[in-house]
Amino acid sequence: MEKTFLMIKPEAVENGQQGEIIDYLLKNRFNILRMKQFRFSEDSARRFYAMHEGKPFFEDLVSYITSGGVVGLEIQKESAVTTLRELVGATDPADARPGTVRYIYGTDLRKNAVHASDSPESAEKELDIVFTED
Repeated sequence: MEKTFLMIKPEAVENGQQGEIIDYLLKNRFNILRMKQFRFSEDSARRFYAMHEGKPFFEDLVSYITSGGVVGLEIQKESAVTTLRELVGATDPADARPGTVRYIYGTDLRKNAVHASDSPESAEKELDIVFTED
């Protein structure tokens, strides 16, 4: 079994869509190991998105992700990273396959409802940032 990380972003939480997204994970046979609703501190957001530091959009990204509550989930399934990335869809909802999370709930490139780890290594780093803040 492989673990991965999914974050439901501020606009989806604000719109009350977190339950539907979590239900979608369960229907696709993901096991939820840990889950918490929280708000990123600026420092944690900077660590979470460190790979983008120095890029023109970095400050806006930090500002956006700290603008409201998010839900972080540690989930598990065979081939979890790949399977989850397929289920959430393309980063830009306009390019996402119908039926994917971003197609259903995303509105634009930034407000695309969810973040999903892109590798087991990223998942480990992101889970550490999110779940060691407790």
